[in-house]
Formats: sequence, C-alpha cells, structure tokens
Amino acid sequence: MNECVSYSTDGPVALVHLDRPDRLNAVVPALVEGILAGFEQAGADGARTVILAGRGRAFCAGHDLKEPAPAEDEATARQRLQRIQDVTRAIRSFPGPVIAAVHGYALGAGAEFALGCDLVVAGHDARFGFPEVGVGLSVTGGISALLPTVVGSMRAKELLFLGGHLSAEDAHRLGLVNQVVPAGSHEDAALEVAQQLVAQPPAALALAKSLLDHSIDESAALEREVDAAIATMATGEAQASAAAFRDRSGG
Repeated sequence: MNECVSYSTDGPVALVHLDRPDRLNAVVPALVEGILAGFEQAGADGARTVILAGRGRAFCAGHDLKEPAPAEDEATARQRLQRIQDVTRAIRSFPGPVIAAVHGYALGAGAEFALGCDLVVAGHDARFGFPEVGVGLSVTGGISALLPTVVGSMRAKELLFLGGHLSAEDAHRLGLVNQVVPAGSHEDAALEVAQQLVAQPPAALALAKSLLDHSIDESAALEREVDAAIATMATGEAQASAAAFRDRSGG
C-alpha cells in the first residue's frame, strides 16, 4: 500500500498490516492513508473478510508523539481528524466482517482501530488503553459511542478518565475481545475465524453486520469527537504533553 502499511491475501481473506515496527506502528498520516488504501484494495479484490494486524512488537501504540505537531488552522485540523476517522468508516462500511488480530500495545488510536473492528482476537500479551486525556487529546474513532455500549457508562468513564491499561484477559472479561490466544498465535487464530466466516452465506452475513452496526449511533459520535478534539487543541495541553514526551525520550 505504502511504506507504512502492507497488504496481502489468503484466498478470500485480505490481510492489512500496519508496518512501522520501529515506531510500534504509531499513527502518522501515511499510516492512515495506507490502511484506507488496504480496505479499498480488499473491496476491489472481492475479499470476504479483512484481518487488521500489526508488524513487529505491537498492534499500534497510538499517535506518534515524537512527530512535531502540525502547523494547521482549525479547518485543516478538522480534515486531518476526519481522515483518521475514515478508518472507522472503512471498517464499518466494508461488507464483510473485519477482524483485529492484536498483540502488544493497542493504545489510543490503536485501541480505537482494533475495537472498531467487528471481532477482536488478542494475543495474551495484548494491552489496550485510552491515554488521550492524560496527554491532552480526545478520542476520535467513534469509541465514545462504542465503549459505553459494550462496557457501560461508568466503566467507560473510568477507562477514558484514568487511561489505565487493560490486559487481554480483562478486555475479554469486559466484552471488548472475543478470543484470547497464546502470545504469537493471534494472526493464525484470526485466520481460523476468518475461514469460518468465509463459509457463511455472504449476503446474510453482510446484513447481520449492517443491522448490528446501525444499532449504535456512531456517525453523530464521530462528529462530536472531532469538535472535542479541536477544543483540546485550543488549550495547548496536547502540545505541552508531546514536548515533555520528546524531552523524556530524547527525541
């Protein structure tokens, strides 16, 4: 797809790999564009299902705080944020199920990418979390609608307010993960699930996905999330947190 994302197929299953292993697949614009191109190619190839996974030691560690904050006005920032949200839209609009195969860190935008998928298979080493509030940012992947729907309002607030990490087992217990497998076997396990899905009648499966997705008012949540993200940018908290992170990491 590009230097940040790779694409392959296994019969009717498309595999989209986040491929910035040196940065734990942290999110930059090229990564977003690569994911979107991967889903577009999967559609063109007639793939029945997609597996979203990460190369290296993690699924996706969230936004790359080592990257300098872009100099942009509000309109440009809004477009950038909406483009990140297009990943959620691509997952939701793909007619077949999308499976996240998660290992290592799935934080911030990475957790949003994973939990926005239809099914999640997690290695025992997976860690999920939403650190956005702690670094002066806001969630942007529709998670403000999805998370309370799955885990309840009180627990969703705890996860977003405090930004703690969830183990794969805890995420499974809360209903955020469908299956926990031994570390290193997450992609093989996801492929097994994908093959089961491919055996299902495609029209009925697509309609089931559409019905369930439309039960969550995600579109309105996405718009509210962009407004919130713009508001957090105006405070300068995110820039201060990113600068402190770069100082600590020597970047």
